[in-house]
Amino acid sequence: MEEFKEFLDKLDNRQERFKIEEVLQWISDEYPDLGKTVKWNQPMFTDHGTFILAFSIAQKHVSVAPETVAIKHFEPEIIEVGHSYTDNVIRMTWSEPVNYDLLRKLIDFNIEDKKDHDRFWR
Repeated sequence: MEEFKEFLDKLDNRQERFKIEEVLQWISDEYPDLGKTVKWNQPMFTDHGTFILAFSIAQKHVSVAPETVAIKHFEPEIIEVGHSYTDNVIRMTWSEPVNYDLLRKLIDFNIEDKKDHDRFWR
């Protein structure tokens, strides 16, 4: 998680820092082969040089960015669990528990869907 240290050190709110750090650690533990980097001030995970998932911090939520294709694929489930979303991000409020099941589905989908992909973005 050294790759995310500088990003995490900039977070003033301890509860938010703890929560996003916990999520980043969970992904690192569950998917140890994924690359870790920070680009555009967003911690992100990659697979064979292609984008898998990124996070950005907002005042009331953390945005999860898995790319539009993954959001569209899981749109019914995103709606069912009550997250607000756009074409590009899913918003998880700071007050709600992290939906690790949804994160796992998004990551697994992107890894499989992009296994033969040779560019960073779709």
